[in-house]
Amino acid sequence: MRLLQLQDDGECRLVAYAATNLPRYAILSHTWGQDHEEVTFKDMKNGTGKSKRGFAKIEFCASQVRKDGLQHFWVDTCCIDKSSSAELSEALNSMFRWYHNAAKCYVYLSDVSANGPIQSRWFTRGWTLQELLAPSSVEFFSCEGELLGDKKSLESEIHEQTGIPIEALRGRSLSEFSVPERISWAAKRDTTIEEDQAYCLLGIFDIHMPALYGEGMEHAFRRLRREIFGSSCK
Repeated sequence: MRLLQLQDDGECRLVAYAATNLPRYAILSHTWGQDHEEVTFKDMKNGTGKSKRGFAKIEFCASQVRKDGLQHFWVDTCCIDKSSSAELSEALNSMFRWYHNAAKCYVYLSDVSANGPIQSRWFTRGWTLQELLAPSSVEFFSCEGELLGDKKSLESEIHEQTGIPIEALRGRSLSEFSVPERISWAAKRDTTIEEDQAYCLLGIFDIHMPALYGEGMEHAFRRLRREIFGSSCK
């Protein structure tokens, strides 16, 4: 797993760690902008990307990490080498665990101001479902970087916007909720890539399967159902 490590000069650099030797880290949850706006793995390796709009999210995360006394954090846009299909598939299958194991999860709501209602595109995206449920500590921040509350203090608002039961938000084992109910939590959520409609549910059902972009949403869900229900599912 690659993490961004804060340096004494205020810069960040990518550092790889074995799964058995991870330091305490924070993790960022956000909605993606246009691809050309986001800081990529290549940008971080080459020391470029500071002029991109998405760099503000990395700066926000680094600042919050310092405040919380941590040194490492993870951001999906730049900690995964998406040019490697094998690495991308491994990351998608590990994502729930990475969010679950994070010391802190920062949700950056780029479309919510500090004084406005907490109604965000973030609540309608596919991948953010597991990013909400997996970590024990989830803190919500406005576009100005102001703390709006956490998963506990905002649970009523989150429940109303997502339909996710309070018990699930409080950490009840997801296996105690039926398959149809868990699928319903993602029913009105969108993903940029159609196959991600299925892949974003992998962690919700604690299953692993390779990501095969190009297979189409119907085929992806067919494979997902086979993994959930067993090989007898057609």
